[in-house]
Amino acid sequence: MDSFAYRHHKLHAEDFPLERMAQEIGTPFYCYSTETLIRHHSVFCEAFTDRDFLLCYAVKANTNQAVIKTLADQGAGADVVSEGELRRALKAGIPADKIVYSGVAKTKREMAYALEKGIFQFNVESEPELYQLNDVASRLGKVAAIAFRINPDVDAKTHAKIATGRAENKFGVPLKRARAIYADAAKLPGIRVQGVDLHIGSQLTDLAPFEQAFHIAGKLVEDLRRDGHDITVLDLGGGLGIPYDQTETAPPLPHLYGQMAQRIVGHLGCKIICEPGRLLVGNAGILVSEVIYVKKGEDRNFLIIDAAMNDLIRPSLYEAYHEIVALEETGANPVTYDIVGPVCETGDTFAQGRTLPELATGDLVAIRSAGAYGAVMASTYNTRRLIPEVLVKGDSYAVIRPRPDYEDIIGLDVLPDWLD
Repeated sequence: MDSFAYRHHKLHAEDFPLERMAQEIGTPFYCYSTETLIRHHSVFCEAFTDRDFLLCYAVKANTNQAVIKTLADQGAGADVVSEGELRRALKAGIPADKIVYSGVAKTKREMAYALEKGIFQFNVESEPELYQLNDVASRLGKVAAIAFRINPDVDAKTHAKIATGRAENKFGVPLKRARAIYADAAKLPGIRVQGVDLHIGSQLTDLAPFEQAFHIAGKLVEDLRRDGHDITVLDLGGGLGIPYDQTETAPPLPHLYGQMAQRIVGHLGCKIICEPGRLLVGNAGILVSEVIYVKKGEDRNFLIIDAAMNDLIRPSLYEAYHEIVALEETGANPVTYDIVGPVCETGDTFAQGRTLPELATGDLVAIRSAGAYGAVMASTYNTRRLIPEVLVKGDSYAVIRPRPDYEDIIGLDVLPDWLD
């Protein structure tokens, strides 16, 4: 559910007409809904009512300060995977003791920064990381609270590029080695073992893989407690999917996910952490673009828009589906288009064989469900400027990242002395 709807045949973001926004800002641009962000946070937290629960927003999904701040004001913590994301979370007002640090390649510098800030937990993904974290913490006179990310070898049944819980994936420590690794960690002076962590993938549309992984995690907690470890935290990761294609069966709702999780691991009495990202921000954002040309090919019509793969790479990178709609309901005859951008790549294609009302140069379209892994993965390929991000609240909006000038991009290059 989101807050983008037609009123008098014009698509609005909450109470603001997107056509007017396009006239004032210029296209293309991303637009996010405050109302949707808050609703999604609330719905997920309600799935764990009366539990010791912490929602840690997966910052990588959308790193804009205004988005993080909106969720922070609702009480969200953060799941980060780099020093930069940690700095963004802290600057947006998320307390350090509500931040977990994931990622397979934390550096000594990143570890030291996180330790100095006093984060809640490191999710450790390998034995070399464990020993390096112990060395850094001991040198600083700190103790790092940790959970090991366990690789349960569970098929998440999602896209291969975003599956993270199989044995062949780079993430986590092998389940078979877990008890031995925990035993080693308990002997280290700079380490305090407190939890178990897992994350099996992104955009899961079925609860069955979660259920399988949570059973494994729950049994491991019980085994570790019998081994003498004080396991008080269970980090279930994120990954619950969102509806991109309205014609397909929607993923399970958060309350069903919460009921399942509590049925399987609730008896353990652990503090439960979940790390949703896409679920909070995906359907809270759209990308608005203008039609530049309508081109008739040999056997198809091309709708060429001013947004490109460098603005939204998901269709090119993941073969991802995004619903695309006209900003105005005109009643025009339907036409089937391939919707493409201006970048010099055949992969610069948003959709093929989509039926829309007949469109012309200057008309506007919206690419829906673009709030996650959209602007955050954008680049300046073809020396195209990054596009603005906008946050709507009611009948008002604010530009929360402006469109840079060309000199802002080209000026980052530095000529060596011999070329001056």
